[in-house]
Amino acid sequence: MNTSFKTIVISDVHLGTKGAKAKEIARFLKQYRCENLILNGDIIDGWQLKKSGSWKRKHTRFFNRVLKMIENHQTNVFYLRGNHDDFLDQILPLQIGKLHIQTDMIYESQGKKYFITHGDVFDSITTNLRWIAYLGDVGYTFLLWLNRVVNYYRFKAGLPYFSLSQYIKGKVKKAVSYIDDYESELAKMAKAKGCDGIICGHIHKAENRMIEGIHYLNSGDWVETMSALAEDHQGNWQLIYYREINFKSLYLPAQTTEDEAWPKENLIPLRKVSFEQNPDELNPPSIRF
Repeated sequence: MNTSFKTIVISDVHLGTKGAKAKEIARFLKQYRCENLILNGDIIDGWQLKKSGSWKRKHTRFFNRVLKMIENHQTNVFYLRGNHDDFLDQILPLQIGKLHIQTDMIYESQGKKYFITHGDVFDSITTNLRWIAYLGDVGYTFLLWLNRVVNYYRFKAGLPYFSLSQYIKGKVKKAVSYIDDYESELAKMAKAKGCDGIICGHIHKAENRMIEGIHYLNSGDWVETMSALAEDHQGNWQLIYYREINFKSLYLPAQTTEDEAWPKENLIPLRKVSFEQNPDELNPPSIRF
């Protein structure tokens, strides 16, 4: 199983909420190496922290894992702003060593360009009618609570995990229509920017498909789906689901340290990256790897 990637993209972790799978994502990141880690929005849920959310030690461990990736493997980390962590607007853009905090970015790899954005900028609900967005957030939080109750009893009965919210999204016609429109609009934006693809999150629906010639990629979420996007060193993208990982086959030998266990010949040297500041947020600087 491949454990070394060029780029890994995760989004919608919602740290600070009860639904966040902080332990699982820290465990996930511990198993993989990548040259670039893109945290594509809603990593911290500022909305919930202002209300009933709470910050726990396991949430801090996630960032400790990210810092170890920077320190031990020289990983470039890009934290892109989402609607739930819009408090980042106060410091954007910011660069501290290999950590970059910004609104969005254009990623170039293997001759292809991808526009990477959380996706809320294309959502008229979150940008124009914030009070409705907050109301929807309350409903989704309740749905997640109900989902935990349902799956508690399913687990005791020996049944597999069941996503109540995904089931409802798939049954409600307006929700299905919204997702289709959302994906189409993002594909149009990528085409308008002269990009070959779009990488986003926001709607908690993992996807890897073509839309009218544009490669549409959505990393899903770490509240229910627990999925990530990964690009290998040949430029191929895939979705990785936490529940499908065989961690036993990934464990490092007990007699070696994490760094010693990785064959030196498998390590791919990092290329130098140049960054430019562009005042136009709709046309961010290209970043080549």
